[in-house]
Amino acid sequence: MTLVALHEVTKSVLLPDDTSLEILRGVTLEVDAGDHVSIVGRSGSGKSTLLNILGMLDAPTTGTVTFSGREVRRMRSGRLDRLRGDHVGFVFQQFNLLPGRTALDNVMMPLGHATGRQFWRRRSIAAEMLERVGLGHRVDQIADRLSGGEQQRVAIARALVRRPVLILADEPTGALDIDTGAGVMALLDEVATETDAALVTITHDLHVAARARRHYRLDGGVLGAADLRRAFEASTLQGGAAGSGLSASVPSAPEADLAVAAAEGIA
Repeated sequence: MTLVALHEVTKSVLLPDDTSLEILRGVTLEVDAGDHVSIVGRSGSGKSTLLNILGMLDAPTTGTVTFSGREVRRMRSGRLDRLRGDHVGFVFQQFNLLPGRTALDNVMMPLGHATGRQFWRRRSIAAEMLERVGLGHRVDQIADRLSGGEQQRVAIARALVRRPVLILADEPTGALDIDTGAGVMALLDEVATETDAALVTITHDLHVAARARRHYRLDGGVLGAADLRRAFEASTLQGGAAGSGLSASVPSAPEADLAVAAAEGIA
């Protein structure tokens, strides 16, 4: 069943000199319940804008967005806010944690709008989710005093705590070492599988992208299929590593940009 769908979506903004900057150009994408999609692309290619439109944080300039068969632009703002809060979990690249509040407070925040048992158990539910991301010993630590990697895991716990049906992750392992990043992606996969949620990941990390079932690249605002094996080979050659294929080392962001560029035009 299609959970969220974009049809011929464009996004443009008006610049100070009255010219228009096209960010997305005719993007069509369907994401089913239980699906796992990755989107790679060079910096500035429009990946975060696409993710915000999928999550109903932003509206397209033209085209349609539907969620569970309902056209988003026809929804009133209050209903749209509830839909997004109840069913969409965001892992933001910049974390967006509440300063001066504990890790537990941050993860509890989405549960403040829950009802029934979930509301009354919000403290223990949040603590359990922090335990799952390896921060059970940091529940009372002020969030902005945590390391970058720990803040990222708090942000992931917050995104997952309400068991959303759509999980949108913008560079979810960007601040993590390889081993911790692999554990976080395993957790995202696990929670998504438990709840039959769709997971859409935007990443520079080709190993993270390769975990998905479907792979796309965004270039110049145009979305197309991605050949990750070709991208891995390109990143290996660029880094001077021996061998090729999926055993290539994880590229840094600039190297990933070059790898994605090398894979452009390949369906």
